[in-house]
Amino acid sequence: MARESSYLWPYPVEFEKETRITCDVAVFGGGLAGCCAAIAARRKGLDVVLVDKGGIIHSGAAGAGVDHWMSCPANPASRISVADYMTIKNSYDNLISSYINAADSYEVLTELEQLGVKFRDTEDEFRGAAFRDEASKLLFAYDYKTKYNLRFWGRTLKPALYKELKRLGVRLFERVTVTDLLTADGKAGSAVTGAVGFDARTGMNYVFSARSSVLAMSTPDRLWIFASEWTGLTGRDGPPVNAGNGHAMAYRAGAEFVRMEASSHEEWGGSTGIGSVMFGSGTAFASYYPMSLCDANGKPVPWKDSQGRPIQSFSERVIPKDGFFAFTSGGGEGGASSFPSPDLGGAHALPLYADFPSMPPAERRAIFGLMIGNEGQTYPVYRNLTRAGFDPDRDLLQVYGLGDAPIGWRRLRGGGLYHDWQLMTNLPGLFAAGQQIFDGMGCSTACTNGRWAGSFAADYAKAARKAPLPVPVEAQVRSLQQRYLALLDPSRDLPWKELEAGIAKTMQDYCGDRLNDELLRIGLLALDEIEAGEARTLSARDPHELTRAIEALDQIDCARLVMQACRARTCNVPGLGFSRLDADGSSPDCWIGIRQDNGQVISRLIPFIDPNSLAASYAARRDAVAKLADKPAK
Repeated sequence: MARESSYLWPYPVEFEKETRITCDVAVFGGGLAGCCAAIAARRKGLDVVLVDKGGIIHSGAAGAGVDHWMSCPANPASRISVADYMTIKNSYDNLISSYINAADSYEVLTELEQLGVKFRDTEDEFRGAAFRDEASKLLFAYDYKTKYNLRFWGRTLKPALYKELKRLGVRLFERVTVTDLLTADGKAGSAVTGAVGFDARTGMNYVFSARSSVLAMSTPDRLWIFASEWTGLTGRDGPPVNAGNGHAMAYRAGAEFVRMEASSHEEWGGSTGIGSVMFGSGTAFASYYPMSLCDANGKPVPWKDSQGRPIQSFSERVIPKDGFFAFTSGGGEGGASSFPSPDLGGAHALPLYADFPSMPPAERRAIFGLMIGNEGQTYPVYRNLTRAGFDPDRDLLQVYGLGDAPIGWRRLRGGGLYHDWQLMTNLPGLFAAGQQIFDGMGCSTACTNGRWAGSFAADYAKAARKAPLPVPVEAQVRSLQQRYLALLDPSRDLPWKELEAGIAKTMQDYCGDRLNDELLRIGLLALDEIEAGEARTLSARDPHELTRAIEALDQIDCARLVMQACRARTCNVPGLGFSRLDADGSSPDCWIGIRQDNGQVISRLIPFIDPNSLAASYAARRDAVAKLADKPAK
């Protein structure tokens, strides 16, 4: 018996209607990368469409705010060069996107300032602070010596981009769920010509036709753990709607992925993806770095450097003796770190507390006001604590979540689309940016690479104007629409939450901390059984539930992609958080590319990029990149 709605749907239901949209460039995903891609393409004079399943002004991982602008060695106060910064990257990192970000991030920062994003301490609130550069009024994080990571007022970021999209005349389609990519001949592996989807409020069908497309959706954050009632649903970097839709639709279309075998537990202070609000307590990690801690008796918790040696003063937490503090491997914050950290190995009376009053006043105000007040996951904490009377000048904040996640509960780390220097995938006409590409984490990476991808997608579309606009293959359109419309069948009765919880349990059991080929083989069989069984009873009662149901189905493809990559990787790679009990070392040091062709999984070994080629490859393409604003801010 079909489930019945317990509420009245407030919008007209129009599943029988269809709207067709044509454009030069279609951008799917309205987070930072998608917005910057759309602005860049529009600034090249093209007709641009931007589609997002949420409200673009606050959608995406940074939609509610962000507090760090990472990896910006080209800023005027930095004491390291782009070349210095690239020395911390390893072969498994995305050297193309990393180089683009390092070289372009300060220029993009100045363009965003012109659009209204606040990066500088123009009110001199932190005048004289150790982390402030007096000449530029920029504020720095983590490493106060080399000054290449910035603090900023990130709640201004998405509203400023949204305003510019509207001003430029980018056509915005909000709350539209894109489900599948269209191809030139209706077959996987061909040039991408657009996408299909539906309105998440009314259910009206959309068919988008474009000369080029930019995929800028998110990494799948819900593969190993899912319970919609838990506030810490997805871990640390994104909202619960980060379901990997872009990964799944690109995989079905024949796109190639790398690093999909890379996953890890949450780090100390970051293991709150199991039910607590991330950064909701006073850790000494990320937004709270370099927070002083004390135990329940008020005894200070000592600090240690990355080699385990005791740190005697506060300044040693932020001033490296040699070189610079850096995340040194594994593609960003999932890898090893040269940062100091609290020494929890001694005897401490629990619980621990963030000791705001003992901090230097500027540090205290920067963490609780600027950082916690601008990071999207912590702003509600800041707001609620402030309303409740919390005063960092005199109050302590309890620390939660000191342990690792249970065995099997992991998180994908940097797996995504493989691409060339123009950020185009193996599918002609399909470009990608942000968390859609491999090792694409961070807001500065999203903005710089979004600008880059949008620029080259525009050039591709301009060249394609010599030919007629691609016409959708009707048989493909109808087949893809039927994939989601079938979920409205009243004979179906499985809620989306149950299906997604089952997929997460399969990942925990067969793709967790203990891996071998037999476990992975069984896991893939289990996914096949879920797809052929329970998924065929998946139901949706309205357009909202249809969006959630499509997300659940996409989790099957994302899980399958991860397991296939884990089977293909037969050597252990600590920097990727990857190990197998039966590792034999037969796969050499390289990337493992995974794609599908006519239902068959194809894997290949991909050589690493030569780091000596980066500067020349970047320079050869740099002049083709559009500006996000007309002139730098003063």
